[in-house]
Amino acid sequence: MTTKVQEQGAAAAQFSEDRDRSGTEVSWSAGWSAPVQRPSAGFEENWSEAGFAQQSVRQVVRVTSGGTAARVRLSNRFGKQPVVVSAASVALAAEGAAVRPGTVRELTFGGRASVTIPAGGEAVGDAVELRVAPFASLTVTLYFSSPTGPATFHAQAYTDSYRAAGDRTSDVKGGAFDERTHSWYFLSDIELSGDDAHPGTVVAFGDSITDGFGSTVGADRRYPDILAERLAAAGQRWAVLNAGIGGNLVLHDSPWYGDAAVSRFERDVLDKPGVRSVIVFAGLNDIGFSEVDLETYKPNPDVPVSQLIDGYRQLIDRARRRGIRVIGATILPFKGAEYHTPRAEAKRVALNAWIRTSGEYDAVADFDKALASCDDPQVLAPGYDSGDLKHPNDAGYRAMAEAVDLRAL
Repeated sequence: MTTKVQEQGAAAAQFSEDRDRSGTEVSWSAGWSAPVQRPSAGFEENWSEAGFAQQSVRQVVRVTSGGTAARVRLSNRFGKQPVVVSAASVALAAEGAAVRPGTVRELTFGGRASVTIPAGGEAVGDAVELRVAPFASLTVTLYFSSPTGPATFHAQAYTDSYRAAGDRTSDVKGGAFDERTHSWYFLSDIELSGDDAHPGTVVAFGDSITDGFGSTVGADRRYPDILAERLAAAGQRWAVLNAGIGGNLVLHDSPWYGDAAVSRFERDVLDKPGVRSVIVFAGLNDIGFSEVDLETYKPNPDVPVSQLIDGYRQLIDRARRRGIRVIGATILPFKGAEYHTPRAEAKRVALNAWIRTSGEYDAVADFDKALASCDDPQVLAPGYDSGDLKHPNDAGYRAMAEAVDLRAL
């Protein structure tokens, strides 16, 4: 039964409302988002620890909804010093680092071309007129004339970002961007408004499997991408945000793998505009990291099933207080992976049983059942395995998206 508190929470979360520079009220809806992390070299080579100086970084993202105006949010959450963005632009993407001619829009912040983001803070750009179709790819280009210091970022983007010397915010052809990485820097959100804006948002919340590890780089084949396409094909114009962080833990913060799920749930799910439902798919790392003693996996405490369930319950309760539906996803098989042990398997089985049968979630997405091998249910089906026995490939991510009952959202 929906309570009055839930109804009020849903209404409050429908859109982010603001006023444009003329004073007209504008409703903003979610277009794209990425959870931010501490600067770290814990993943593949990236630019977060060195930061930027007299350089432009061009980042490519795909929105899952449309609009006639756009604005960006930039985060310096984990910065130790203010960061000056000297110039910025948004455009419709073409091939590689190139953009579509005639679509480059200068970004301003309170009417100014530059903005200083305080340590621990964020900056919200002014609205720019730009017609954006659902599933369009955009570029956001940021120029830093002075050293930024280590950069707040999202480590595993599974798409290319580009770097060039000097101010290249108005560059169309993109040839000057001669370096690339697979991370996003300072960019946390793109919001859209206008008649094409969607009526609601689904957030996929989790770890590396939600983030898209093992999917084809630059192809947008993560499971949240495919879920958004399914919703659109069914005539439901909802945005789908990917709130996955590789290596993320439910209960513990990590210098490499982000703030714990229970810590970041507010900013990465509840505070996003228009959220109607969230898919909670987490716990594998809490189980697996306790089985290995490698520096990369710190912290690695032995987490009992009861504590993980308490963590899930925290997320469920906090979402319900905002009138948000919560879908629980079962944990995938990972037999043969480096941290699979009989003890870890027993935890996975117990957690999946609770997710399926407790009745505490509004619905269940049974990813385990959808991707398990017919020959051994502890093993990821070979046709869905990216090669490390725990992360799906493109086909596996499609199977996950197809296992979500759209009616449950």
